[in-house]
Amino acid sequence: MAVTYFDKDKYQRKPEWLKVQLPQGQDFKEIRDNLREKGLATVCEEAKCPNISECWSARTATVMILGDTCTRACKFCHVKTGNPKGFINAEEIENTSKMVALMSLRYIVITSVDRDDVPDHGAGHFAAVVDRVHRDHPETKVEVLIPDFGVDPERMHTLARSNPYVIAQNVETVRRLTHPVRDPRAGYDKTLACLEFYKTHYPQIQTKTSLMMGLGETWKEIEETLADLRAINVDIVTFGQYLQPSKRHLNVEKFYTPEEFAELKRLALKLGFKFVASGPLVRSSYKAADFLDYVESKS
Repeated sequence: MAVTYFDKDKYQRKPEWLKVQLPQGQDFKEIRDNLREKGLATVCEEAKCPNISECWSARTATVMILGDTCTRACKFCHVKTGNPKGFINAEEIENTSKMVALMSLRYIVITSVDRDDVPDHGAGHFAAVVDRVHRDHPETKVEVLIPDFGVDPERMHTLARSNPYVIAQNVETVRRLTHPVRDPRAGYDKTLACLEFYKTHYPQIQTKTSLMMGLGETWKEIEETLADLRAINVDIVTFGQYLQPSKRHLNVEKFYTPEEFAELKRLALKLGFKFVASGPLVRSSYKAADFLDYVESKS
């Protein structure tokens, strides 16, 4: 399938399919007010995710741990970058568990910034948060969207031993565009190595990754990336439209149509991925619990 491009000077004229309604509904309002009252925050709200009402109503949410400052500076990401100087807030462990209870979550996605400033890159803290949620809410499934932890086996074992339901590490884009899209310390092969490590050593845990579309990739490169991911038995893949967070971030090279996202889904399923989410507004954590529903429907 050919990938067509458009006049970059006019890219801010977003197509109709990228326009979304403001968050609404009684469930959303009650959850939002309760979170604010308790001083808790989700990535969903802070990142102004367009799917927030839909996910919260399905009792799914995403929380970010290890602080709000990332030691890396990917050119697509709006998260603050800097040096946290080793500080980790231990209260995140209890607060994440509180959020599960407050929102009556059946599925939680726990993600984080990169923490190259601490010896284990935050793996121990990440595992402690997952362990606490498992202990307090054994009925709640936990998905983790993790840093690469420097592709260090001991750190990756630390995380995996907390036994999350899904481990996600995002490849983000095709090999050719990995740099400058991602920070120099990240890498296409690093992500593949992480995903392969978890599937090899912890085959009971589902592995997942995500691709942003519209950065200049070709269809052939997308197919090559999906083949690389299937070669290491990645279970789940998501596709979403890249949107420029600010003028200092990478330009959008193309807006994919809903039909093209449907074609990406067909391609991925044909290659053997267990579950695929694909659409203009899909984000890596979008309707993450749908995979749980899929598994239960097959059992």
